[in-house]
Amino acid sequence: MKLGYSFCPNDTFIFHALTHGLVPGQRVEEVLADVETLNQWAREGRLELTKVSYHAYFHVLDGYVALRSGGALGRGVGPLLVAKPGVTLRRVATPGLWTTAHLLLGLARPDLEFCCMRYDLIMPAIQAGEVDGGVIIHESRFTYAEQGLEARLDLGEWWESDTGLPLPLGAILARRDLGEPRLRELDAAVRRSLEMAWADPSQSKAYIRQHAHELSEQVVEQHITTFVNDFSLDIGAEGERAVVELHRRAVATGLVQTSTLPLFVT
Repeated sequence: MKLGYSFCPNDTFIFHALTHGLVPGQRVEEVLADVETLNQWAREGRLELTKVSYHAYFHVLDGYVALRSGGALGRGVGPLLVAKPGVTLRRVATPGLWTTAHLLLGLARPDLEFCCMRYDLIMPAIQAGEVDGGVIIHESRFTYAEQGLEARLDLGEWWESDTGLPLPLGAILARRDLGEPRLRELDAAVRRSLEMAWADPSQSKAYIRQHAHELSEQVVEQHITTFVNDFSLDIGAEGERAVVELHRRAVATGLVQTSTLPLFVT
């Protein structure tokens, strides 16, 4: 079975054990790609197991269900809308049409025009004056100030203030046609992989550095401690409420269709 996830330290940290034969009884092959590519692949049903943005998940509910483990959700983890000081925001970049960052911008600032580009190209585009600002994710949220940019809106803070709930960012999906027994088995395997990463972080260190070689040790550590938390181990009741609310708001805007299917593996 193939598992798709990003090059980011939080993903490589969580899935190292699972994709390196350390979780007993599981044979899972890594497929690494940026988040918007994974979102597109999910819409095509390409992978049986994959990380996606929650926004993308809402478009593929018929074919996929979210595991309870392995996702990205929390407080203080939101995408940031950034720009050069003094620049008026009209046209801004987002990291992809199907990202949760794009959905959040539409909910919080529907007045803005947008264009989409790969997440790591957004800050260079702002610097070059190609866009007035941009919504940054992943490691960019730790380095934007070094580029002379300022945060205009923390979309995570906006969400938390408006809902009182943690912010859902990304989920691990499995194809519904795998059947409940296999889905529960995969959920347990992802959970075990994270438990092993926490128990011995040194095991995954070289693997994480291999895919984050341009990042400092400090940024890598910040990335993992920010995006890997108790919600990554199990979404929990509060996390489920947050995902349900994000889905409800997306449906209310007409961006996605309603669904009666369960959002998570039972």
